[in-house]
Amino acid sequence: MSAAESVSTPQTRSLSSVAVGDALAPLEIPLTRTLIVSTAIASRDYQDVHHDPSLAQERGSPDIFMNILTTNGFVGRFVTDWTGPGASLRKVDIRLGAPNYPGDTMTLEGAVTAKDEEAGTIEISLRGHNGIGDHVTGKVLVSLPA
Repeated sequence: MSAAESVSTPQTRSLSSVAVGDALAPLEIPLTRTLIVSTAIASRDYQDVHHDPSLAQERGSPDIFMNILTTNGFVGRFVTDWTGPGASLRKVDIRLGAPNYPGDTMTLEGAVTAKDEEAGTIEISLRGHNGIGDHVTGKVLVSLPA
């Protein structure tokens, strides 16, 4: 069997297979300096606080920190890893809190908090926390196939 044959595509959850209260598997993200710098550059965010420790400290931060675009990307990954590739994110409503600094870990956790059969959507409430507190909290509205 070739490597390509051994890769399986995850199944997309159907609306009927999801219930309010279903928990998503936690996602732990090690916050390396490389991750923070490379994702800032990949999202075309060249603010010095995301790549230059000395300038970040001059601006009052103890170190560089993750940008919101990266956080938003990890929130999307967290949800779609659970829902599957056929789901569509309809609305992402997040708030940032404690910064994500290098050397820590962000753990994303969440659960289904609402289901609308007519609209074909579910709402997932989530929290991403690190060693100093909640980095991100919010809700994601997702369309699932019937």
